[in-house]
Amino acid sequence: MKYIEFDKSKKYDLILVGRVAVDLNPVDYYCPLNESTTFKRYLGGSPANIAVGLARLGKKCGFIARVSDDQLGTFVTDFFDKEGIDTSHIVRCKNGEKIGLTFTEIKSETESSIVMYRNEAADLKLEPADVDEDYIKQGAAVLISGTALAESPSREASLKAMLLAKKNNIPVIFVLDYRAYNWKNNDEIAVYYSLVADKADMIIGSREEYDYAERLLSLDGTDLTSAAYWQGKGAKIVIVTHGKAGSTAYTCDGQSFSIKPFPVKLLKSFGGGDGYTSAFLYSLFEGKEIIDCLEFGSASAAMLVASHACSQDMPNVAQVEEFIRKEKEEYGEMVARV
Repeated sequence: MKYIEFDKSKKYDLILVGRVAVDLNPVDYYCPLNESTTFKRYLGGSPANIAVGLARLGKKCGFIARVSDDQLGTFVTDFFDKEGIDTSHIVRCKNGEKIGLTFTEIKSETESSIVMYRNEAADLKLEPADVDEDYIKQGAAVLISGTALAESPSREASLKAMLLAKKNNIPVIFVLDYRAYNWKNNDEIAVYYSLVADKADMIIGSREEYDYAERLLSLDGTDLTSAAYWQGKGAKIVIVTHGKAGSTAYTCDGQSFSIKPFPVKLLKSFGGGDGYTSAFLYSLFEGKEIIDCLEFGSASAAMLVASHACSQDMPNVAQVEEFIRKEKEEYGEMVARV
């Protein structure tokens, strides 16, 4: 069953709004950040990673963002250009704002952390004037990232993109993408998350992220209650992720579909979520059944947590399919399905 209809005549499968950043991942494995000396630079930021993931899977993406007016701004736009992601609506900042930096720490196969530098971050300077209705209308769907709601003027620009999408009957995908940086308090998170979730056709996030979004609501904090509430507001698909425990997609016809992670040897514990989201969306755009969308997403996530980078290591369709084939050959046909 198709829960969300996408207009295949549009120029872009997805237009994303939000964070473009730079990740610095240590080459010194399994030691604390203060002892790491060597790092590899990658394009980062959840919506940016998702865009790269979709592009690797053959989908056309546009992007609305602000980046720093320096060599790192050039690095990320060049990376997008090489991946075939449209950069015509990525604007350079003019007041010295710098692109967000994320230093990652890989302490062990199961313990990782991140340190983000987000003061005066370029992506949060996105202006409502940067959001063009004619551009929004070229997308079959629009993705809003929760981090873009953390501060003005980016939050107003994101809300404008959402409203223009709804005005033009374009599905809105809301990736909760909570990061503590830049938010002033939990009530603020709840207000802006709920504004977008109220209008979203699809919502994806962790249990913790839904708890932030629902802070001001009288809900009981369970996945079923969250799904029912947001579906009552109009969401067709609500996905709740639980890390190692897997994830469940709740659909507006009362069904639920669950998946477990594919077994892999972990290198790091971050990055899988963006691979999951991009591969799930690819499958949804392709008209696959929800359980197959989840399987494809879970496979991509497993591949990402076993690799050093996020954006740089996003797989193509053949690679994901081969990964699934090998996993099923080794562990059985139902290796990831609940």
